[in-house]
Amino acid sequence: MRVLTTAQADDVRRVIATAERRSGLRFGVFLGAPVGGRRHFAERLHAALGEESPGAVVILVDVEARGLEIVTGERARRRLSDGVCRLVGMSMATAFSAGDLAGGLLYGIATLAEQAAARRW
Repeated sequence: MRVLTTAQADDVRRVIATAERRSGLRFGVFLGAPVGGRRHFAERLHAALGEESPGAVVILVDVEARGLEIVTGERARRRLSDGVCRLVGMSMATAFSAGDLAGGLLYGIATLAEQAAARRW
């Protein structure tokens, strides 16, 4: 099942690259059905980043079940509080519910990077 057009996927890759440069964090996006519980699967994806996981943010979007998880590593969490992630997630979910998957992803990734960059030390 294709959820993004080629152009939209390219836009997401570009915003991820910009977010990583701006914030110094690693960003990853997974679109699809999780294996097992959504949160547990997102945490497993995050852990699979190995040495990069402390400074990483993983965004999992279960398009079919309309679910979203944002997982942050220890270093990333110091710059992106649960409250910030929750607010960004709510905005992303609003865009998703309006049928704008790409727009929600672009907004969410860019906003998380902006928040992280503002708290960079």
